[in-house]
Amino acid sequence: MLSAFARAFQTPDLRKKLLFTLGIMVLFRLGSHVPVPGVDFQAVHACIKETKNNGLFGLVNLFSGGALLQLTIFALGIMPYITASIILQLLTVVIPRLEALKKEGQAGTAKITQYTRYLTIALAVLQGTGIVATASSGALFSGCVYANQIVPDTGVFRIAVMVLTMTAGTTVIMWLGELITDRGIGNGMSLLIFTSIAAQFPTSMWAIKQSGTIGGGWVEFLSVIAIGVIVVMLVIFVEQAQRRIPVQYAKRMIGRRAFGGTSTYIPLKVNQAGVIPVIFASSLLYIPALVVQLTNSQAGWAVWINQHFVRGDHPIYMATYFLLIVFFAFFYVAISFNPEEVADNMKKYGGFIPGIRAGRPTAEYLNYVLTRITWPGSLYLGLIALIPMIALVAFGQQTNFPFGGTSVLIVVGVGLETVKQIESQLQQRNYEGFLR
Repeated sequence: MLSAFARAFQTPDLRKKLLFTLGIMVLFRLGSHVPVPGVDFQAVHACIKETKNNGLFGLVNLFSGGALLQLTIFALGIMPYITASIILQLLTVVIPRLEALKKEGQAGTAKITQYTRYLTIALAVLQGTGIVATASSGALFSGCVYANQIVPDTGVFRIAVMVLTMTAGTTVIMWLGELITDRGIGNGMSLLIFTSIAAQFPTSMWAIKQSGTIGGGWVEFLSVIAIGVIVVMLVIFVEQAQRRIPVQYAKRMIGRRAFGGTSTYIPLKVNQAGVIPVIFASSLLYIPALVVQLTNSQAGWAVWINQHFVRGDHPIYMATYFLLIVFFAFFYVAISFNPEEVADNMKKYGGFIPGIRAGRPTAEYLNYVLTRITWPGSLYLGLIALIPMIALVAFGQQTNFPFGGTSVLIVVGVGLETVKQIESQLQQRNYEGFLR
């Protein structure tokens, strides 16, 4: 990987792309520290130091690089865009018009991208209003004595300016991500998420060292690094793992020329769903605690939720989280990969799997293989997601534990894809062909 980056910096056009990408990432991090107008920044910092458990908003805070709890102009981060993309991807299966657009190629993809932008702005307004209302009521930092002083002026005009600023920040982030995709290296949105998560690693690691009790905290610090190396190796191994189903295309005679007769394969990844099941499960588990916090209820059901679904170290919470991840892994694979459509396309172009008849038997075989490899993929996702909760029991460091859950899956996944793109571009520029 390091050699690929070194060779990329030696290539002039790739060096420009890498420097442009790094510049956008630096600009993104600078915007994550500019406060929204109307926020008492000193009260925010006092509440961040006073309250240690911010798990309710942890997912959004993770994708914003810590900007959410600091109420900066990039507080919403890339989360509205991720939500809009997932919603449209799910609606593609339900709405025939979106499915037709998806099949139209580049023109249809451009229209779906435009719909995603509109939905992102609408979700940013909705989420920004919720965050500002939560901060104004003091519920953003429950238990902090300065919570009610975060937004001194709760007038309609001031609240509207704050929501508009956060929405504009999300729009700028979306624009920066598209700039990276067009003029830089890799997928822009993925790299901005990577930047947000990776920016919190040094702070989290140092917090583990400071809170440690053995050898001045260095034993805990080195133990977490060792666990992190093992987890990253496991994630790389599973993310690269795939089942290759061989496909043979029969020869076709068109006039006097023969076409086809080639062999290829269908790559089915073990983790076909990626990080989406973890995001779905985390979001769903936040809903009960959010309802209790917003209603401020003291009923029996509210007390039960506070006891079992607020902190991640409870066995019921961990078991529910694990089962939801397994369920959403199968659910997302079922809607994102259609064995019948793949089988029909293979039959249309004269392709077949050796030993399997074309048509319905091929679809049944693909569905059988996909179900078999989704089981280890879903169990792997569940175990990786439980690492921060196990760390909470072992080290008391769920908030500061960086190597686990959504963070390590995204960081490793984006890193692998970016390195692959750099290597492919290097190969295109250095390809000499058969004749010299």
